[in-house]
Amino acid sequence: MPKSRGRRKSSGGKKQHKPVRRSPLPLRLSDQVMRDARRHFDGNDELLTAEAWASSWLGRAWSDAPLTEREPEQRLCLEVTGRASTTPSPAGLAAVAALERVAPGDSRPILAGTVAILAETQPLPTWHAAAGHRPVRAWRAVDVWDSERVLFIAYDGPTPHTLMAQIIETGGTMVDKLSLLLPDAATAWSGVRDDDTPMPLTDQDVTTTLADLAGALHMTDMTWPRHDDEDFVELRALAWARCRDHLPDWPEHEPLPDTERTHLLNAFTTTATYHTDPETADTIRSLAQLFLDYGEGYITAGPLAWSPGHAALFLADWLPRKAVLDHDQRTLLPDTLKQWVHFALTERGVEPRWITPVTDAADLYLPDFQDAFDDHTAWGPAKQIVTLLTSRGIDPTDQDAVNNAIRTLNAEQLARQLTQHPPIHNS
Repeated sequence: MPKSRGRRKSSGGKKQHKPVRRSPLPLRLSDQVMRDARRHFDGNDELLTAEAWASSWLGRAWSDAPLTEREPEQRLCLEVTGRASTTPSPAGLAAVAALERVAPGDSRPILAGTVAILAETQPLPTWHAAAGHRPVRAWRAVDVWDSERVLFIAYDGPTPHTLMAQIIETGGTMVDKLSLLLPDAATAWSGVRDDDTPMPLTDQDVTTTLADLAGALHMTDMTWPRHDDEDFVELRALAWARCRDHLPDWPEHEPLPDTERTHLLNAFTTTATYHTDPETADTIRSLAQLFLDYGEGYITAGPLAWSPGHAALFLADWLPRKAVLDHDQRTLLPDTLKQWVHFALTERGVEPRWITPVTDAADLYLPDFQDAFDDHTAWGPAKQIVTLLTSRGIDPTDQDAVNNAIRTLNAEQLARQLTQHPPIHNS
C-alpha cells in the first residue's frame, strides 16, 4: 500500500493573520490637555503654576488655529469641560478650574458652572480657594527713540511675582516677549541689561500700565501670521486675564495739523538746502513730505520718532512698495534722509550720540532699497498703477484724468482676456 501522506498537523483551525497596524489618529488638543492634566496636577500645585499651565494650553490653541477660526480658546474650553464632565476625575476638575482663571471672559461662566458640578463628587485643588494675585506696583522703561518699552507689574498674593512685557513699535505695536519673574525683578533691571542704549526705569500708575499692556496685546493679536515667540504664546492668556478689564478704547488717528506739517517742512528745507537752485529745494521738500507721510502712518510714537528699526523698514520695505521717485529724488535721497533723521530727532531732544545709530542704519539699508526699488514684483498695487499712469503722461493728482485712465486700463485688460480666451458659442 502506498504510504499515506496524511495531513499537516492542525495549528488550531484557520490560519491566523496578524492584524494590520494602523497609525493612531492624532489626539485632539483637548485630549492632550486632559492627558497632561493627569501628569501635571498632583495636589501640591500653586495657583500661579496652575494659571501658567492653563495659559500655555490656551496659547497653543490660539497659535495653532487657522485664520478662519474665530474663537479657538473658547472651543478648547468647551471641549475640555465636555471631557471632564464625561469622565470626572480630580485632574479633570483641576484642569477646568485652572482654565477658568485665565480663559477669555465669554468662556468663564461655563467653566465656573462645570467646576461647581464636578466639585460635588471630586475634591477641589488646594489652590482653588486662594485669593487671586493683586497688582501692587508698576514700572516702565523706554528707549531713547520711543521704539521699545518694557513694562513691569509686581503682584502680591499666594506667589508674589512680576509680570514683564517687552513691547516693540517698529512696524507696528507688538508684544515681543512676556515673562514671569521674581518679585524684585524690576529693581535689578538696569544691572542685567546687555545693551548700551539707555532705558531708564520709572514708576508708573498700575492702572495706566495695565491699559498699556492691554492695548499692545490687542494690536499683537491683530497681526498675521500670529506672533509665535514661545514665551509670548505660553503667557498670552495669563497676561490678557490680568489686563483685559483695562483695555482702552480704540484710539482715533489724529493727523498732523496742516500748520504743524508746513512748519516742519519749512524748518527742514531751510536747514537742509545748501543748494541755491529752486529745483533742488523742491526735490528736498518732496522727499521730506515722504518722510512725514511714513512717520505719520508707521511711527506710533510720532512722525519725528525715527529709530534704527524705522530707518531700516522705511528703506527696505515701505519706500520700494509705496513711493514713485524720479531721478533727482533717488539721487538726493541718501543724504536728505540722514539730514531729516538728524533734524527730526533733534526736534525731539535726542542727544547727538543716539542720532548716529539711526543715520548709520540709513547707510546700512540703502543697498536694500536700491535692490528692492527696481524689483517690480515688490511694488504694491497703488505704486504699479501710479507708475503706469505716469508712463502714459497722466498726472496722478488729476482725479478726472486718473478715473478715465483706469477705465481705459480695465477695458484693455478685458480685451486681452477675450483675445487669449475667446468665448465659446453653443452650436
